Amino acid sequence: MNNKIGLFSFFAGAGFLDLGFERTGQFEILFVNEFHKPFMDIYKNARQELGITAPRFGHHINDANDFLAAPKLQEFDTYINEAKKEFEIVGFVGGPPCPDFSVGGKNRGKEGENGKLSGTYTELICKAKPDFFLFENVKGLWRTKKHRVFYESLKEKFIKNGYLVTERLINSIEFGVPQDRDRIILIGFKKEFLFLNNYKTDGTHLLWNFDWGFSIKYDKKEVFELAWPIRDTFIEDSIKKKPDGLPIELTIQYWFDKNDVLNHPNSKSYFTPQAGLSKFRIVDEGDDGKKSYKRLHRWRYSPTAAYGNNEVHLHPYKARRISVSEALAIQSLPKEFVISDNASLTNSFKAIGNGVPFLAAKGLAINILNFLNILTNDKYRHYGETDNTKHNLLYKPVTQAKQLSILERDYSKIKINESFSRTN
Repeated sequence: MNNKIGLFSFFAGAGFLDLGFERTGQFEILFVNEFHKPFMDIYKNARQELGITAPRFGHHINDANDFLAAPKLQEFDTYINEAKKEFEIVGFVGGPPCPDFSVGGKNRGKEGENGKLSGTYTELICKAKPDFFLFENVKGLWRTKKHRVFYESLKEKFIKNGYLVTERLINSIEFGVPQDRDRIILIGFKKEFLFLNNYKTDGTHLLWNFDWGFSIKYDKKEVFELAWPIRDTFIEDSIKKKPDGLPIELTIQYWFDKNDVLNHPNSKSYFTPQAGLSKFRIVDEGDDGKKSYKRLHRWRYSPTAAYGNNEVHLHPYKARRISVSEALAIQSLPKEFVISDNASLTNSFKAIGNGVPFLAAKGLAINILNFLNILTNDKYRHYGETDNTKHNLLYKPVTQAKQLSILERDYSKIKINESFSRTN
């Protein structure tokens, strides 16, 4: 048996989620699915540059629905059976495309072409029955009333198909990412696997002792309540003193420096306006409240890295949009992660904006390993924490599982917002 945990990755995009799992040292990507060929090209080229071996079951540029019907179904079943023979644990990870559940996107819900893929991913999991799965999506799928019913139906299907589940609305800043980015994460483990490992349930369908806080480094409420700089007059190539009393490692400038973005291979990759350069000069540093033309503040975290739907994120102190290297830094990617010059700027920024931030992905992987270690007497050691830096006022170890209350209370009694104003 292989000592690593085998993973099947769906809707892989540029591979940030996969890389986060792999960098713990305990997961091996066996199978990769992505519908959009330019994203798959970015995935393959970046990993080749990182020296990562190609997945043994290949890269599959297909609609995920293809694996539910012949001839792809038989091929897929073969991969699953081979993986289960070689690996003690096999998991599925993926974040189905989310614009149909996002207020900032199409908001078409389960009837949209992307929205239907959440149902497809659920069906794949229930048919293949991996030992565990991770499902990632925008908070609109959970918080918005018209989408919440669909989300509950997906979760109910997992439960009926033999999974115990746990979920949490995470924010990437909790893991050390310099970005305010909410996402709903649903994790499930197959009952059969749990019982074979002597797991004691609490009589519900919850993974009652899954510790969501194990790899969390920052209390998001305390972070957002700090006295961050708000707006300053834009002065090109200006120098601003680093503020005191703030966790600098959560700022854009810290990550720009950490990743040496001006000397990164993608440093010159940014959109050059045909017109409107004057507008780039009148937006204040830190003025990120508009739908478009958001200027980031160097000594603050970024709003959600969403580079589609006409969003334009401006460099804090240069009269231009941010570059690909800067966007990768905001997504907390290692500095050695490079996007090929063959990728268009549009595809590069879309792939970056769609991805799970690297440190959040690694943190989620570590939480899963921590849960598995409870079952296996610490068999799965990981490579370090999500980062070595800690801010003594904000670091908050959590010893008890933080479940979303939707699994513990009557759904009909929960107040759900019809809509919300922040972009997902």
